Amino acid sequence: MDESRSRHHRVVIIGGGTAGLTVAARLAKAKVDDVAVVEPSEKHYYQPLWTLVGGGLASAGSTVRPTASVMPRGVSWVRDAAVGVDPEERTVLLDSGNELTYDYLVVAPGIQLDWAEVEGLEESLGKGKVSSNYRFDLAPRTWDGIRGMRSGTALFTMPPGAIKCAGAPQKIAYLACDYWQRNGVLGRIRVILALPGAVLFGVPEFARPLERVIERYGIEVRYQTELSAIDGGAGKATLKNLADPGAPVESLDFDFAHVVPPQSAPEWVKASPLADRANPAGYVEVDRYTMAHVRWPNIFSLGDAGSTPNSKTGAAVRKQAPVVVANLLAAMRGEQPVKFYNGYASCPLVTSHNRCIMAEFDYVPKPTPTFPVLNMQKERYDMYLVKRYGLPFMYWNFMLKGLA
Repeated sequence: MDESRSRHHRVVIIGGGTAGLTVAARLAKAKVDDVAVVEPSEKHYYQPLWTLVGGGLASAGSTVRPTASVMPRGVSWVRDAAVGVDPEERTVLLDSGNELTYDYLVVAPGIQLDWAEVEGLEESLGKGKVSSNYRFDLAPRTWDGIRGMRSGTALFTMPPGAIKCAGAPQKIAYLACDYWQRNGVLGRIRVILALPGAVLFGVPEFARPLERVIERYGIEVRYQTELSAIDGGAGKATLKNLADPGAPVESLDFDFAHVVPPQSAPEWVKASPLADRANPAGYVEVDRYTMAHVRWPNIFSLGDAGSTPNSKTGAAVRKQAPVVVANLLAAMRGEQPVKFYNGYASCPLVTSHNRCIMAEFDYVPKPTPTFPVLNMQKERYDMYLVKRYGLPFMYWNFMLKGLA
């Protein structure tokens, strides 16, 4: 729809990504009138497929559609960016200088990629040796770097702190190794995976099969290690030991590097009253079960910008959105929250060009499989098909329409 010129809306949703549009679609289905989505981008991306784009298994074009084509009917699209919120005045400040007022607010602006936090990373991106699947334009360059490599050292990194799709940094390493193995060059390539944590994956039931994948490909895993600087032109990376901050840094020569940037809430969220002051990443402080803000019951947040301690995935949004909508409708009726989120997230861990470990888990964390009759703690062809074809189909045709 055309950009709303109205100052006041019953419900304002900040963000037209996965979380914002899913909630908007569900509110539209519930026949809530006067809902506005604040979103500046003319394009909408299905980001979970970018790993497969980087691995040569999907096209970048298949992951993008016009925002107008996915905006729910009956919802006003405000083509602008939010830059501030005053929860006492119930006001959203827009980049244009305009303001919106609201009765209820849903905050879903996504997560901020802090490229500048790694010295030299911004200057190195997309220039031959360094790429990242966390940017639409760079994912195809990741594939160029992988298929062009025949020998040398390949570095794959993951930053400390919460990031969207925490499995993605290692998934691209597996896809690269699978390609090199099938082309007979893996034995000539040293593969290093630098992880900030002390374990491969936070849920032991899924860490064990991943350890076998690591062994199969001969990957060197550097636990409790952070990339602190990189020089793409010179092919040099600086790795910091997180377990021993006083230890000397390691200088590593590489021929290809896939780097995942540190991530945090958008700057305006960090600076707003909505932020969790106990967390420097500044996420919107909500109750982990009801998704309502801990200080303002007419404000909800979900997706990557929320403070809930789940893995930040689209699958988490699929379970959070019904909770947000049910509790927002309850708030409209003057009632207490009626629905609760258990921390569900899913991480389809692609381990080769046709295998995937479908890791589903909750806050505990314990496995919470959608199909308990199947053994999800192993690499499966059917789960690869779900990741490659089933989930994108469900996303475009059901999730964004409030049907899943």
